[in-house]
Amino acid sequence: MLWNTISSLFTPFDIAALVLMVVGWLSVGFIIENPPLSRPSVSQMMGFYRREWMLHLVDRNTRVFDAQIVGNLRQSTAFFASTSMIAIGGLIALMGNAAKISGIARDLTQVPESQVEIELKLAVILIFLANAFLKFVWSHRLFGYCAILVASVPNDVGHPSAVARAQKAGTVNVTASRSFNRGLRSVYFAMACLAWLFGAGALMAATVITVIVLARREFASQSRAALLQEPR
Repeated sequence: MLWNTISSLFTPFDIAALVLMVVGWLSVGFIIENPPLSRPSVSQMMGFYRREWMLHLVDRNTRVFDAQIVGNLRQSTAFFASTSMIAIGGLIALMGNAAKISGIARDLTQVPESQVEIELKLAVILIFLANAFLKFVWSHRLFGYCAILVASVPNDVGHPSAVARAQKAGTVNVTASRSFNRGLRSVYFAMACLAWLFGAGALMAATVITVIVLARREFASQSRAALLQEPR
């Protein structure tokens, strides 16, 4: 029933563009989080440094610096969660005025689109933004857990639980970062999905561009080259 409704509203080209976007979103996320051993991603390398950070704080006498960093990370997740929530509210308002958007899209593309088509396209964007919001909120909570674990690490290298607790803090830190990155990728693809209002071809082009941008930043950026440099 649902498939019959979708197929009656959208052309095969539209459906192919949507499938391409979903496959691109899932694929680039999987490759970034599970890169080949010969070419690690920036996210994977930063995970290593996050774990090293937690291990080094074991013998750090003053941990104000560490607490400030964790606090800044929490602020970043809170900012993006709030931004996502505002975007979701704005999108819901747009869905209530889909007729006007339909007219704008028709003027730009010269292709008539029904109000239901516009609402469904906006609903896809809404799903991406909702996913981003949930990822940011969970990341915010995990960074809070990380802060508690940091405070619980004994300030004594010889303590039997010092290294174990630091490793736990490192694992939670990496998990929080992974959730945060997933939220960012959802925002990227939500923005790409806006191109669907201008047609299936625009959505395909936006998807390809988004995948290229994400892949470049993870596997061919200057920041990655800096991380790979070894001290002389």
